Amino acid sequence: MSTTSQLAKRFREVLLEGLWIANTNFKDQLKDVTWEQATTKVGSLNTIAMLVFHIDYYIAGLMNVFEGSSLEIKDKYSFDLPPIESQEQWEALLNKLWTDSEKFAALLEQMPDSKMNEVFVDEKYGTYLRNIDGTIEHAYYHLGQITLIKKLLS
Repeated sequence: MSTTSQLAKRFREVLLEGLWIANTNFKDQLKDVTWEQATTKVGSLNTIAMLVFHIDYYIAGLMNVFEGSSLEIKDKYSFDLPPIESQEQWEALLNKLWTDSEKFAALLEQMPDSKMNEVFVDEKYGTYLRNIDGTIEHAYYHLGQITLIKKLLS
């Protein structure tokens, strides 16, 4: 199995369909979360909806580069979630995450392994491999937060 196929598999495991590392994934953890729960603030923690938006923000930003465009995301905007005031808006945010995640994984699978050692946009960002690995690790980090926030809400 190619490196890019293995990375795509790991990416799908944390977002869409895996149980290997955390014994859960985003899709599993979020399947029964209502919009009210997703937008409920617990202490100083981010809301579940903010974390979903945040993860998708970075996935979409990297995917933009994968498709040949520029890197347009900025850390300072990564939590700028528009208000969610209905179940439909919450489901739209989730559907965007699922669609973007599958597209990200599919684009990754199409990349040649040799691309992994190339500079990602600018040398200060490291290689494609570093950014993809970082995206997977970042997703696991926030998956843990979502799991804990769900427990605090119940």
